[in-house]
Amino acid sequence: MKAKDTNQYVMTHSQTLNRRIQAGGQVNPDPISDGWRLSLPPGPAGAYRLAQLDDYAALSRSQFKWTPPISLSLEARVSVPDLSGTWGFGFWNDPFQASLGLGGAVRRLPALPNAAWYFYASPPNYLAFRDDIPAQGLLATTFRSPRLPAPLLAAGLPLLPWLRWPWAARRLRRAAGKIIRQDAAHLTGDCTQWHAYQLDWRIEKTVFRVDGQVVLETPVSPLGRGGLVLWIDNQYAAFTPEGQVGYGTLSVAQPAWLELKDIRLHEPSE
Repeated sequence: MKAKDTNQYVMTHSQTLNRRIQAGGQVNPDPISDGWRLSLPPGPAGAYRLAQLDDYAALSRSQFKWTPPISLSLEARVSVPDLSGTWGFGFWNDPFQASLGLGGAVRRLPALPNAAWYFYASPPNYLAFRDDIPAQGLLATTFRSPRLPAPLLAAGLPLLPWLRWPWAARRLRRAAGKIIRQDAAHLTGDCTQWHAYQLDWRIEKTVFRVDGQVVLETPVSPLGRGGLVLWIDNQYAAFTPEGQVGYGTLSVAQPAWLELKDIRLHEPSE
């Protein structure tokens, strides 16, 4: 994939994306559609199963390739509508990945989330800081957070033990919702059939379309640079309005897959 500069838009060819797999996950080209199949094997909870394509594995966040205005379009379908875990595609800043640069790895510290993507979340996933937006099912969703310095984020680490108490977790969740802006729309329809998804990321707004129809237009647009990610996994993360906090992996009852084709990056539509 080529990066874009401020005056140029380019296409992405999925063959050049990084492949990441864990615990039996597979990323295989599909010669019929000239796309990809990302698949997970069946198995019990306890192992993190992942199949992912991305373009940022060896980059620091300051080197992530994409800034607005940019548009992602593709076609996708999944094996069953109620997969265990998460799947999706879009742009994000990989906020929870941390590395100190040891052993030749890229140096990356935790950050607040900035993302615009189509995101499927099965129960018990629940990652909404607002009570008036959906947090489960197939979502068009965005996160917009200030890019706080790492030392300032580290100053909040002593608060993490308080998440064990629901009354304190509810207060911390409300505080996080004032810092991390978010918007989302729940998508209906049969996601096991091919649909055309488009995401237009602009500075002033982000627009999501499915089969040419706008499903969400929001001023909550990510800040900073983003990396392209397309994935399926069996994890869950939850921070519920009741103050319940959890993270882990789910069992996969049968082989699960996400198929993708016609993946393109281009100038946003009007």
